Amino acid sequence: MEDDKKRVDKDWKNRVEQEKEQNAKGEEPGRAAGAQRPPVPEASFAVLISSFATQVYIFLGEIDNPMTGKRERDLNQAKFTIDLLEILRDKTKGNLTEEETKLIDGMLFDIRMRYVRVSGG
Repeated sequence: MEDDKKRVDKDWKNRVEQEKEQNAKGEEPGRAAGAQRPPVPEASFAVLISSFATQVYIFLGEIDNPMTGKRERDLNQAKFTIDLLEILRDKTKGNLTEEETKLIDGMLFDIRMRYVRVSGG
């Protein structure tokens, strides 16, 4: 039993030391040494809208929460995020391209329908 405790303690200390070294090198802790992060997409209205929609999918439990790796449901947060998207659409009305308008309207329709299906009404 004592040997197991020492081994666990040593493993934990080794992981902490490894994370410190990765931080010092500017690497992301837990990422394999030399592994590259995916490129950051160019900021755009489409990326912003997709980002909000992805949050709604997570809150509806349709995709895994990247922080926990589990599917979780938080209908209040889903509704809040949908409301934010609606505000964004209303405040940008008249300033969007036709393609951007179709994107946000289509995305709102999709996530509203998913919300209704998941929430039961």
